[in-house]
Amino acid sequence: MTIELYDTARRKVVPFEPDHLVRMYVCGITPYDSTHLGHAATYLTYDLLIRRLEDLGHEVRMVRNVTDVDDSILPKARELGIPYLELAEQEMARFHSDMEALDMRPPFEEPRATEAIPQIIELVSQLLERDHAYLTAGTVYFDISTFPRFGELSHYPRDRMLRLAEARGGRPEDPHRRDPLDFVLWQPSLPDEPAWRAPFGVGRPGWHVECSAMSMHELGPTLDLHGGGTDLIFPHHECEIAQSESATGKPFVRHWLHSATVNYEGEKMSKSLGNLVFISDLLKTADARAIRLALMRHHYRAGFEWYESDIEEGTAMLHRLLAANACAAGPDPAPYAERVRAALDADLDAPRATDVLDDLASAILSGGDDADAPVVLRELAQLLGLDLSRPLA
Repeated sequence: MTIELYDTARRKVVPFEPDHLVRMYVCGITPYDSTHLGHAATYLTYDLLIRRLEDLGHEVRMVRNVTDVDDSILPKARELGIPYLELAEQEMARFHSDMEALDMRPPFEEPRATEAIPQIIELVSQLLERDHAYLTAGTVYFDISTFPRFGELSHYPRDRMLRLAEARGGRPEDPHRRDPLDFVLWQPSLPDEPAWRAPFGVGRPGWHVECSAMSMHELGPTLDLHGGGTDLIFPHHECEIAQSESATGKPFVRHWLHSATVNYEGEKMSKSLGNLVFISDLLKTADARAIRLALMRHHYRAGFEWYESDIEEGTAMLHRLLAANACAAGPDPAPYAERVRAALDADLDAPRATDVLDDLASAILSGGDDADAPVVLRELAQLLGLDLSRPLA
């Protein structure tokens, strides 16, 4: 069987046909705040994909990084008056607790940017040596004119790229750039910021180069699949392609997968609006499996609205699944198992997969004489990351 997934670069659903070993890299969090629903929805996408690939017999090596030094965490640590690594440790502990509660597959490796400085310096040095980068005023920039395919992931016109670069910290107005879209590889540190010594100056890495260095160090020059939220398509992932392929001369990623954003009751979920829904808060009042079910009611590519009633629906479905799990028999489960897997193979259609799982639970509750029905229900639930052996929390 073949899984079909939407590929951002090709802008269509295509077969995903990796070898037995699947090399997957998913952009992780910048640990300066708690895990919110947007994080959970994103990582749930790749968790479901990993589970289905393993179900098909693949070995998956998913690497998820930690951006523990960048232009987001340093100001937050300064605001709180604590060392930036202390802030990172606090939030990573909370993140790991939330991911474990939601039964997310742990990463094969979880490299941290601060631990990858030697690889980052080596990558920046390679780009300078090959004239893909230039040093001016203490900052190393990537020269996009040396990479003609810049923009082929996002397919965005130049004016949109400029707007997004400015909105996402790219500072295109910087007069030291040859092109406003040239991006930072290495920059001088402020007096209270961490700094490392490199051949091109004392400073710290830019955001984009961190992920290229970490992914290639852990998984090699070519990834089978690279993922993250749609907000990372540009500039982050576009820049990753340019610098990685310029350094290695090899394709960086075979398949790009991005999950859409989550809004809250009609508004964009953001720190500035104060409407972030934190997983740790939801776990105080809801079973983690109900949260998973509520999130799986939405397709990963369809940005959706989160309402408080979503948890009620997830909880109601969980009650039905647990009740059916306690039954001795039900209908022939084979058609349901086939439909659940077919839904996942059709661009990770989690809403349809959970509908079928719910249908099986309802059918079991209606009666039947096949003793395999509750067994298969448990297996299919586990495929979707739902452990029915535990009582309701």
